[in-house]
Amino acid sequence: MVWLWGVNLWVFSQSNIGYAKIFDLDQNHLTHKEIWKCSTWMTITVPTSMTAYLYFYSNGNVSLAALQPVSLYIAVAMVLISPFDIFYLSSRYFLLRTLWRIALPLQAISFPDFFLADILTSMAKVFSDLERSVCRMVHRQVATIAWLEADSVCGSHSIAIPLVLVFPYLCRLFQCLRQFKDTKEKTTLFNALKYSTAVPVIFLSALKYHVFPDRWTNFYSPLWLLSSVVNSLYSFYWDIARDWDLSGFSRIFKFSRSSMLSNMFYGRKWVYFWVIGSNLVLRCTWTYKLSSHLRHNYLTVFTITALEILRRFQWIFFRVENEWNKISRSSLDQLLPMTGIQAEEEMLIETNNHIV
Repeated sequence: MVWLWGVNLWVFSQSNIGYAKIFDLDQNHLTHKEIWKCSTWMTITVPTSMTAYLYFYSNGNVSLAALQPVSLYIAVAMVLISPFDIFYLSSRYFLLRTLWRIALPLQAISFPDFFLADILTSMAKVFSDLERSVCRMVHRQVATIAWLEADSVCGSHSIAIPLVLVFPYLCRLFQCLRQFKDTKEKTTLFNALKYSTAVPVIFLSALKYHVFPDRWTNFYSPLWLLSSVVNSLYSFYWDIARDWDLSGFSRIFKFSRSSMLSNMFYGRKWVYFWVIGSNLVLRCTWTYKLSSHLRHNYLTVFTITALEILRRFQWIFFRVENEWNKISRSSLDQLLPMTGIQAEEEMLIETNNHIV
């Protein structure tokens, strides 16, 4: 995801999209080259830790093997919160401050707040796995047979899994409610409703481990399927109509609002048809990741995770450019009245000269 974020920034810089203005970044913000530098270090560090874990474990040194993931997690946390002017201090604190604002939306919601919160919803499964890993570290289950025990303290039936999965969606929901409080725009309530549709998907799926099989098959399973369809289609519609504002496809989607099409991909219609079609498919498959009772095939889970990264990657292009178009149109609207006043003054001057 970090590698692809660097690609996003590179395309924005090539397309003259002022992402620094959109995200309200200072002059010390990270460019795409610096993002790729961070990605390189991450790409080196994580596989190195994994290799060390496998090496020590295969040689019977279980204590050193168990120390590898623990050390990696602690190192990441220490780097993020380090007060020293190293490792891009201002950017780290900007990230931490934004995360804090997401967790506690007690202030007016800015674009970076809900943009990052949207990305965190794509990382719900990552947070779920993170919670499982930390749980095993706390209970000293790293590099033991407990990794494979479904009914252990940190097993796959834990109630903590749906709670962690739903947390990013609740954060985004509360952001929408805060926006409604500040702006009184009804669209923010409809957006909040979109995020609320993920809640029944997550908890109905988790109920499979806590109800009788017949009850699940006859009652909860159909409800889960219905809620999954509603969440997928609602989210797909919102991506196209609101987040991207691709109302240029009015003949297809019957949108009533007129809007500019994207400038980044102007003249490449196939890009739009691809992004709409793939977004619909990937919105439906993402439900698989929110449903813990389906996550037994690890290869499938990994594949869908990678596809969600790609979906979010292409979502960013259109979401950021849509915001840039709004800023550009707003600036243009402010300039037009001034231009009209100047033209009127010039006409008066010319008229006076003619009279004289």
